[in-house]
Amino acid sequence: MKIHLPNSAFIGNIDPFLKNIDFSDNQKLEITANQNWIAVHPVVLSMVAALGFPVKPKNIICKTLTAKSAHYLQRMGLFKFLGTESGINVEEHEPAGRFIPLTQIKNSEELSYFIKEIIPLLHLQPFQVDPIRYVVSELVRNVIEHAASQTGAIVSAQYYKKSNRIAIGIVDTGLGIKKTINQSYVANTHLEAIRLALIPGITGTTKREGGTEYNAGAGLFFIKTIAKVNHDFFMIYSGNALYKLLKTGSSKLHADPFDDNHSKSDSLPLWNGTVVGVDISLSETKEFSELLDLIRDVYSKTIKERRKARYKKPKFI
Repeated sequence: MKIHLPNSAFIGNIDPFLKNIDFSDNQKLEITANQNWIAVHPVVLSMVAALGFPVKPKNIICKTLTAKSAHYLQRMGLFKFLGTESGINVEEHEPAGRFIPLTQIKNSEELSYFIKEIIPLLHLQPFQVDPIRYVVSELVRNVIEHAASQTGAIVSAQYYKKSNRIAIGIVDTGLGIKKTINQSYVANTHLEAIRLALIPGITGTTKREGGTEYNAGAGLFFIKTIAKVNHDFFMIYSGNALYKLLKTGSSKLHADPFDDNHSKSDSLPLWNGTVVGVDISLSETKEFSELLDLIRDVYSKTIKERRKARYKKPKFI
């Protein structure tokens, strides 16, 4: 496998980075980077870590990093996570208030510890922490319960003071969305599977509208909507497909993600698993309880409309 870290790869411009990933020869991983500058979203680092985790350290080749910003990769714990040397000399710094380094979460106990002990290191106000806690909990729980990933979820996050936003990346190398959705619904393509996964009330665990008590098919819809209401980016990459919510557009909430202002692709290199990246603007985040009430209202109306439409279908005896 080969992966190149460009001078810039955030959700808004992540497409070229994804297109250039080479998944051939999964016994090796070669990491190269822009020689002058490296500025990447945490979701990119989580992807690199997830790819490299099953590879033996001796088979991970990291070309000499000359960019002045390469120390960021060291501080985010990338090379420590991969068990390889970076060749970068940098003093360790306390991460409080700036970033959450790459972390592996494999079960609910580790998730609880992460929520309780790691997220508070960001030193944010409670109203700012609530959406972050929710996003991480929902996405990691999805991995633990549905992805069947042997390595669990790979999580990292970065606080950007200038724009006052948190960028979160959560990645797994499990079944992928298409396989999980196809347990209950028919999705012929990876892109259609992503679309279904983002529609409220649809879950791979049951065909029942609104899901079950434990799997309501709401998590991804809620997270996408949190980003939409605050005019932030959100992305899902699974199989060969990418769905990306764009920052522009109205704040009107839609049940169908394809009705939102978005971009999509179904011709990317095949990622076995699921990649989710989201930005949360802390200065614009609405009162979280108010936001959830708004989203729940849309969720409930959508489920009622789909149930009503189903009952109206003619039944042939």
